[in-house]
Amino acid sequence: QVQLVQSGGGLVQPGGSLRLSCAASGFFLDYYAIGWFRQAPGKEREGVSCISSSDSSTYYADSVKGRFTISRDAAKNTVYLQMNSLQPEDTAVYYCAAGAFRSAHRLRVPEEADYWGQGTQVTVSS
Repeated sequence: QVQLVQSGGGLVQPGGSLRLSCAASGFFLDYYAIGWFRQAPGKEREGVSCISSSDSSTYYADSVKGRFTISRDAAKNTVYLQMNSLQPEDTAVYYCAAGAFRSAHRLRVPEEADYWGQGTQVTVSS
């Protein structure tokens, strides 16, 4: 059974950090680009950061550049999103997604994803 299982998230104060994890089961992430998306109440789901399946090239939305870092651990079949300097506007439900043989840039569009994680809430508030 193909699954993406997310962990991490929670409540953090402005300026704080969180790390999200996305672990794959039933398939190898080596052949998939992995993306992190978020959806705030009343807003569309948006691509935050993606990493390609081939050369580990990355994509970051302008709003998170310099604050978020995406990485993959092939041995653990897991992708991470390190989020630093979090701000209230980062509050959303975060999802990871996998797209077979996609580039990082292409996967930034939610419609390009083949599989989705269950989502995890990130709340930035004092």
